[in-house]
Amino acid sequence: METDSGTSPAASKGVRVEHTIYPERDNLFHSMAVSSEVLKENKKYFGAQCTQCGTEMKKLLKCAKCKSVWYCSKECQKKNWSTHKPTCHADERSSGLYKLVRMFSVNSVLMGYLKCGIVFECGLLDNPRIGFDTPFLARVEIAIEPSDVVKFVGLYVNDPSVEEKVEGMLQANAITPWPSPSMQAPLTPKRLNTWREARAWYNAEGFAEDPVGLAEFIGHRCTADSANSMTVELHIPKTTLFVAMTRAPFTSVSAITGIQTKKPLSAASFINSHIRADKQNQLFLQTEMTEEDKEVIRAAGRNEDTFSVRILKEKMEREQIYAGFCNR
Repeated sequence: METDSGTSPAASKGVRVEHTIYPERDNLFHSMAVSSEVLKENKKYFGAQCTQCGTEMKKLLKCAKCKSVWYCSKECQKKNWSTHKPTCHADERSSGLYKLVRMFSVNSVLMGYLKCGIVFECGLLDNPRIGFDTPFLARVEIAIEPSDVVKFVGLYVNDPSVEEKVEGMLQANAITPWPSPSMQAPLTPKRLNTWREARAWYNAEGFAEDPVGLAEFIGHRCTADSANSMTVELHIPKTTLFVAMTRAPFTSVSAITGIQTKKPLSAASFINSHIRADKQNQLFLQTEMTEEDKEVIRAAGRNEDTFSVRILKEKMEREQIYAGFCNR
């Protein structure tokens, strides 16, 4: 059994933090994870559209400031500036969301988990016309969290000994459906057109009986306005609908006792556990944390009432790795 103890952050709150790892974790990860070679090959099929005119591009011209919107030409950038300006903010992460979302989207295992969760969240089993006559959209709140959970605890309790450079990993904090009580506004014309084009393409390719929708990946720093988010097409195959119908619970194993615990199916929990088990960055979902990434975790430790803190707290309550700590 592999054990990792962090005494410094514990000392500041009078709590001893001990991180134990299930002995078979690495074997389980490698038995199902997509290889780095396959991911590298798949990423060439993931393209971006010009924010202004919708032209699909292989080579991106990014906004130099926020690095979160793309254009096919300087002319399109100028035309879009009045729309983009209110939400354009400097981004510490040089690649923005694009590289992380791209690697997530070409990973069949992670997308399989996500699609299964979206089937529940967007009510695809309850309404057979969703994804056919009616579009659906799932908002995936993503964040960067320390790869080492002991460093997460250090940030949470604001331990000054946590080093400036912290290796982070992508995590899915929440999956929110549209429409919902918090998302009642209609789809923008651009998104509606994207869905219609995707629906028509899958019909022509022989998938007319499969639901098609959209997924919006959005980071914590733009939760109030989704203008800097990334939206991708979402095809739900019959196999995913079948798996969702079984509603199998999520089974976790205690690294200390070996006892299995079953909880209601949570796509985000599956996704986050799989990414956390990747110690060699095989999935290309690790990146250095920015100060903004760290501040969300510190704010959660201070019990601040912000959107990003609320969804992080909800994640901590769902996932066993934080058990017994999120109320401190």
